[in-house]
Amino acid sequence: MTGTISIPGATARRVAESYSIKPGWAALAVVGLISVTVGEIPRQYQYLPLIASVLVIGLPHGAVDHLVLARNRGESLTVRWLAVVGGLYLLFGGLYAIVWFVWPVAAFVFFILMTWFHWGQGELYPLRDIVGAEYLHAPGQKALTVIVRGGAPMLVPLVAFPGQYEFVASSLIGLFDTSTAAALAPVFEPGPRALVAALYGTAVLATVALGFVRSSSLEPWLIDTGELLGLTAFFLVVPPILAIGIYFCFWHSLRHVIRTVLLHDDSAQALSQSQIGPAARQFARDAMPMTAGALCLLGGLYLLVPRSPGATPELVGLYLVLIAILTLPHVVIVTWLDREQAIL
Repeated sequence: MTGTISIPGATARRVAESYSIKPGWAALAVVGLISVTVGEIPRQYQYLPLIASVLVIGLPHGAVDHLVLARNRGESLTVRWLAVVGGLYLLFGGLYAIVWFVWPVAAFVFFILMTWFHWGQGELYPLRDIVGAEYLHAPGQKALTVIVRGGAPMLVPLVAFPGQYEFVASSLIGLFDTSTAAALAPVFEPGPRALVAALYGTAVLATVALGFVRSSSLEPWLIDTGELLGLTAFFLVVPPILAIGIYFCFWHSLRHVIRTVLLHDDSAQALSQSQIGPAARQFARDAMPMTAGALCLLGGLYLLVPRSPGATPELVGLYLVLIAILTLPHVVIVTWLDREQAIL
């Protein structure tokens, strides 16, 4: 049974906050505290959240793209919708995959820029429809929010952990061409990083100030500001490999999962009654086929990349390349959904 169910606004916000907003706060707070108190965390442990994301929320969160547009319109899944979504994945994902093999440095830079936009874009729905930040209807406020929210995971680690950021870049690019990874070295120098820090800080201040002026209610603005400052602090103190894995699973993906779950009548009804089990099982069933397909693609990439991955950094790098390839068509689908729901 599909279609957008009518749930009382207060109930919908309470349920969505309980299952998608608060767990992200808790995860980031716990990991941030551990990172500050324990000190340097061995790299092999930093990879664990990213590895877990293959099956736990991370990779599956985009595996329901074939369903969300139809459900948002109150329609059943048809061959036409499968063809449309499948065609978008084949076109955009296929072309981007070719870029990785031909121009891996450009593909990596595009991956960062695309993720910056997408992770910022993914914050608009929960801030507006769950938190109640009505000032995000202003186009300029939306743009600033996308910039700073996506910039926290993509820009702050560049400032705080340039060596690890460069290591990740080399791990991905090196799968295709080890000789070109050094092309990004100037980006990690103190000068460019200081400029990034200044621009990001200015954007954060502008976003917070304009949100305060435009907000008719203090509580949504306080949540928005608290999240933004919390995200910035988190990525300043937690090593990026670990930080991205935690954020990907417990922040970005979880918020998107709840958004998609609310498009399914029975699941939305279960959530409105605080029954997480039926909604979680329905999402798992919905995501399972395309998640399995993505894992098959990962196996194909393993066979095709010029440098066969062996160690954990290379295997995780290969997984991130798969994520990159799948993210581009996913961004197209989410943007389409955003337009239909008047988010963008």
